[in-house]
Amino acid sequence: MIDHPGYSEILLDHYRHPRNVGDLAEPDVVVTVGNADHGDVMRLSLRIDSGTVKEARFKVFGCTAAIAAGSMTTELIRGRSLEEVGMITNAQVAQALGGLPESKVHCSILAEQALKEAIVLYRNRFLHRDTEQNTTRETTAPGMNG
Repeated sequence: MIDHPGYSEILLDHYRHPRNVGDLAEPDVVVTVGNADHGDVMRLSLRIDSGTVKEARFKVFGCTAAIAAGSMTTELIRGRSLEEVGMITNAQVAQALGGLPESKVHCSILAEQALKEAIVLYRNRFLHRDTEQNTTRETTAPGMNG
């Protein structure tokens, strides 16, 4: 067994038995954060319905703590509103994992970054789609075409 000094049993469980690994078949949003040349990379896929995260999956290329952070993040956000998800911090991810060694805090930062980017991307797409639908409705409304 590999020795992992400074890692909690919760973190090790999420590393050894990660939850929600993989990609969603039809995600509403997918983001990839990090840099493979300089460290860990996290891919986060979300399915969102009525402003609530219904499903979340992740893939990580990285260390033990990064894999555990991805796993825990998906558990933390499922069933939560986008507003709640947007308030999740790297400190909360680290705390949910039972803490992180100082040298591994960047893994929880990666998780927070993925959440923030996913929300921004989703909202930009959603607002753009609504704007297009409203524009279409306005131009085809009765009495508007002549």
